[in-house]
Amino acid sequence: MIDLPPPSLRLDFDSAALADNWRTLDRMSGAASAGAAVKADAYGIGVARAVPALSAAGARDFYVAHWSEVPALAALVPPEQVAVLHGPMTGADCAFARVCGVRPVLNSLDQAARWKAGGGGPCDLMVDTGINRLGVPMDALGDPVLAGLEIDTLMSHLASADEDSALNDRQLARFAQACAAIPARRRSLANSAGIALGADFAFDVTRPGLALYGGVPRAEFAGAIRQVVHPKAAIMQVRRIAGGEGVGYNATFIAPSAMRVGVVSLGYADGFLRARGPNHALMHEGARLPLLGKVSMDMVVVDLAASPSLGEGDWVDVPFDLPAEADRSGLSQYELLTTLGMRLRA
Repeated sequence: MIDLPPPSLRLDFDSAALADNWRTLDRMSGAASAGAAVKADAYGIGVARAVPALSAAGARDFYVAHWSEVPALAALVPPEQVAVLHGPMTGADCAFARVCGVRPVLNSLDQAARWKAGGGGPCDLMVDTGINRLGVPMDALGDPVLAGLEIDTLMSHLASADEDSALNDRQLARFAQACAAIPARRRSLANSAGIALGADFAFDVTRPGLALYGGVPRAEFAGAIRQVVHPKAAIMQVRRIAGGEGVGYNATFIAPSAMRVGVVSLGYADGFLRARGPNHALMHEGARLPLLGKVSMDMVVVDLAASPSLGEGDWVDVPFDLPAEADRSGLSQYELLTTLGMRLRA
């Protein structure tokens, strides 16, 4: 088999930063232990990269959303450490969970009945305390179908933990009611932002996601959370264009004079969406390389005036400080991470 040529995109991964972020969040969780949300291929970073580092740091609870995400994760950690947040929608889901040994998160009375009808076993139970997504409603907590479930973790999800909202305390009070009504081995409420709300929100297990990967959902995390991935792209071609010439689709940039520009192997198929184009720049050794014109599917064009030594095949940095890029582009930190394309993660 012929070896692949070297790629023109790469995602430098700092496993020490990821491990440090988990340890920081675990410390901030107080008496609770921090788990790790690794859904969406570890928020775009890659399960194969992220999970070994998280496990080595001490994480013992891992959360995915879809059943299709289980095989990759179960190859890296014991299946009893894995919970599937979307729960069993069919009897086939229940059978798959039992064969694999992972825990379904039951999100409705129907899912609870389905799990019990298939033979039951260890599970988690999600209670809706006010986000109005998945979860058993508060007024159904006394339903007989919930009796006899082998609940490992009783959980709920905060809707506004990234804000100082009165809803946080209302959800906390409702979750306390749920804990009094439903027996479980452990309880879990706080996501990344919820960890910063204090010990009352921590319970037994916290479920950080975004902050593990460099996201800063609340000011309390600023300076404590490290950037985990650093995208880089290669210059494919260096061109000289004359004044008055347009660059890219619709010629939205017109060169004011002769320019030396670089065509870079990066586009919205790699998570570099058009929202990141206007007034943006790639970087090289501290020098800004302003983007010229629109981002396209596989390419951007940059001004090379600040780094005249750059040539074809040279690497440039793609800024990826998540809070800064979210503020600048209008994209959420979640979107910046989870849209990282497969060509970067290869």
